Amino acid sequence: MTPLEILTLLITLVGVFFIVVSSIGLVRLPDLYTRVHAGGKSGTLGIIGVLLGAGIFFISDLRIVFKMLLLIAFFFITAPVAAHMLDRAAFLTGVKPMEDTTPNELAGRYDPETRQLS
Repeated sequence: MTPLEILTLLITLVGVFFIVVSSIGLVRLPDLYTRVHAGGKSGTLGIIGVLLGAGIFFISDLRIVFKMLLLIAFFFITAPVAAHMLDRAAFLTGVKPMEDTTPNELAGRYDPETRQLS
């Protein structure tokens, strides 16, 4: 194996590791908020690792490398925003967090009629 192939393998394996950790978190964590956190953070790092590994593997074709970098930027920007939107929608519709979650800084501050925080 060439050093480039070894680097590709290592980066891709790190990405796969984060995806596996994310999957385990989605199954084992107790409530929606922690599950979304696991999927958002670990999933993003996993996808970035796999795409970076693919970009390094195809380093001789700059079009593919450019596409991989665009996809990495897309996931890096959109996945955390999507996770935040899911958590916000869950909170605003009344999904209760795990009982041990403290403090809930938004409790009692949201007016569902005006949809404003006080």
